[in-house]
Amino acid sequence: MTVGDVTTQGPQPVPGSSAGATVERFLRVRRLTDLLASRLSAEDQIPQSMTASSPAAWHRAHTTWFFEEFVLGRLPGYTSPEPVFRFLFNSYYEAVGPRQPRPQRGLITRPSVAEIGDFRARVDEAVVAALEAGRVDDRGLELLELGCHHEQQHQELMLMDAKHLFSHNPTDPVYVHRAPDPAPAAPAEQDWLDVVEGVAQVGASDPTDPSDTTGRAGFSYDNERPRHRVWVPGGQVATRQVTVADWKRFMADGGYSRPELWLSDGWAAVQAEGWDAPGYWRREDGAGDSAATDGSAAHGDWTTFTLSGRRPVVDAEPVCHVSFYEADAFARWAGARLPTEFEWEVASAGWLIADELDPDRCHPQPATERTIGGVWEWTSSAYLPYPGFVTEEGAAGEYNGKFMSDQHVLRGGSALTPAGHTRPTYRNFFPASSRWAATGLRLAR
Repeated sequence: MTVGDVTTQGPQPVPGSSAGATVERFLRVRRLTDLLASRLSAEDQIPQSMTASSPAAWHRAHTTWFFEEFVLGRLPGYTSPEPVFRFLFNSYYEAVGPRQPRPQRGLITRPSVAEIGDFRARVDEAVVAALEAGRVDDRGLELLELGCHHEQQHQELMLMDAKHLFSHNPTDPVYVHRAPDPAPAAPAEQDWLDVVEGVAQVGASDPTDPSDTTGRAGFSYDNERPRHRVWVPGGQVATRQVTVADWKRFMADGGYSRPELWLSDGWAAVQAEGWDAPGYWRREDGAGDSAATDGSAAHGDWTTFTLSGRRPVVDAEPVCHVSFYEADAFARWAGARLPTEFEWEVASAGWLIADELDPDRCHPQPATERTIGGVWEWTSSAYLPYPGFVTEEGAAGEYNGKFMSDQHVLRGGSALTPAGHTRPTYRNFFPASSRWAATGLRLAR
């Protein structure tokens, strides 16, 4: 199997097998990673553009190592043919052992991209064989499901990281070719949904609880559990996300040059990083400083870097690549605030999940009413454990809990989130200054 060879058949589920559905789910996730990587050259897959990102080759190998370590490693007699991979492709699992330092993942030029493809094929075959033979116990099946969702997370991360890498190339590389969109209608005026004051149930139910009748007992990460009661103050949540047009008005009113709008750390970031527009935006008319206080910031021709190269910004799309600090400042400028994660979950109940990953687009659609997707949405909530939080058993317990410090919760999903991965209880999290992810916002008041 060579890199980018998405036509290679590889292992297949056995028709009529009791393990067939599990095998098909596993292979479907793995093939999407191969498809996404097939649009990257071997040279594209090695560099690491910043410490927070990882090379595409490392993402492909790490997700494979996860299945080898946590699923195949449970099988009696299994020994990895490449024990050094445990060091190279472990991410942060202290219980597993030492690992390549995160800032140095881009220095791993061996194994080659082709050899990583071979590693993926070998592990796929071994996992399928174990499933078909009934050798994977119940805990192994739970870890296999966790591994599939873990790989979906890394599919999004791989696209985020490729975009960040390509954005530093002065030739504006294209990851996926797509035709320009038809001119969308102007975004509608902001509408609001009333959130009634009172006690609400939030979070995911225990997937092993057969008595659950809430419809929330499917897969969830440990940080989404347990389902519990919270007090939600009365208020309103916006029915659509903040758009590019909205953000231009913020910029035109000097949003990036008014310290009274910003948290102290946020204003320090603006000064230190020179922020004057969302990430990847660039002013093309050469009219000078876009952070000027004379209202000129929103005028002129703005472009943004996309996975289809540099494109003009589109007013109707949700604003994307803004940090928590920027989202908070915008909300204050708008006379509003960011919703708590609990308000968000209550308000969005029953909304359509839309605008997930289309591999032939990889970019948000225009913002629409009462939908989730397109961009992850910052909330005002710190990333903290729910009451009664219990981590996963074993080394997999390091997956979420140990990061519950100095991070903010984002809800929803994005145009880079694989289909089926978005759910109302999902708790994503990033540091307040992060904006290379597909992050936006909606308002509350």
